[in-house]
Amino acid sequence: MSSLNKKFPRLLPKPIRRGMKVAELIDTAFKAYNGARLAEACRLFTEKMLAKNGTVGMSLTGALTPAGLGRAAIVPLMKAGFVDWIISTGANLYHDMHYGLGMQLFAGSPFLDDVELRRDGIIRIYDVLFDYDVLLDTDAFVRNVIQAPEFQRAMGTDEFHFLLGRYVAEREKRLGIKETSVLAAGYQFGVPIFTSSPGDSSIGMNVAAMALRDSKLLFDVNRDVNQTAAIVYAAKSSGGTSSVFILGGGSPKNFILQTEPQIQEVMGIEERGHDYFLQCTDARPDTGGLSGATPGEAVSWGKVDPDRLPDAVVCYLDTTVALPIITAYALAKHKPRPPRRLYDRREEFMQLLLKEYRKSKRK
Repeated sequence: MSSLNKKFPRLLPKPIRRGMKVAELIDTAFKAYNGARLAEACRLFTEKMLAKNGTVGMSLTGALTPAGLGRAAIVPLMKAGFVDWIISTGANLYHDMHYGLGMQLFAGSPFLDDVELRRDGIIRIYDVLFDYDVLLDTDAFVRNVIQAPEFQRAMGTDEFHFLLGRYVAEREKRLGIKETSVLAAGYQFGVPIFTSSPGDSSIGMNVAAMALRDSKLLFDVNRDVNQTAAIVYAAKSSGGTSSVFILGGGSPKNFILQTEPQIQEVMGIEERGHDYFLQCTDARPDTGGLSGATPGEAVSWGKVDPDRLPDAVVCYLDTTVALPIITAYALAKHKPRPPRRLYDRREEFMQLLLKEYRKSKRK
């Protein structure tokens, strides 16, 4: 008899039947290849990353919010207390506002004539379509909001997005809509939302334009680097776990992972790396880019705890497929957690990190 049965479970899935729920389908039919990796991702997120009130950070790249995944998946995860802090591209947060402001986006086709679309004032993001006025009206909203006195100073992007999210939440309320915007949810549930490149989006473009009109708003990127490290250090030093849920790759992936090298390498504070690593990506590792870099490579930088490497999962799958499934699985399998409201503890975490940094011998 084969010795395999002593090491591995037998591959004999149950037949798919009518009326199967998502969680049961994943547990019974996703047994090999990237289907198995997706099932492992679901279980890692639900059984380990969320366990014992662990701190979960999420990074967002790719055009997720224009496709409606902010409202469909990310906001429900935030509401359930399953995402505690976020690093996003500015573009995702900009297009997120379209939904919070009650604007209309449409499911179209990737095979339309773009010259004709340009002539008709229609914007295309692959197969998502919306009128050019959606951009102009969102730009006007941002410019109007950031003229308020509370914005006339330097601030981290988490504070900026918290304040901006309050205005989006107010607009949602006036329009009689709710739970449509990641920014509004960040304000409502106290989830800090950072962007790793604040000038690289229409939000940043409008902030830059207003600087020409003597706006005093500046993004404090130094604060962002230290504040994100403080969130991770506070989670680990209290005996809890720090997990990263990476959607795509790019700059947000590095920004969420570099928190550990900031603690260890730069500040000289003893630490071992993030406890759990989960990434959904279509990027290959052999090109040398950060987007496709494996969790094993991250271990070599101190980004991931080497003892937890066996738990790391990379699911090579389009995020627009993986995220709704992981969300549905988690909501079915794990009861909601009270919102951690990490935004409210920003100064506490920063002082904790500063205290340890002052004790280190790193010059």
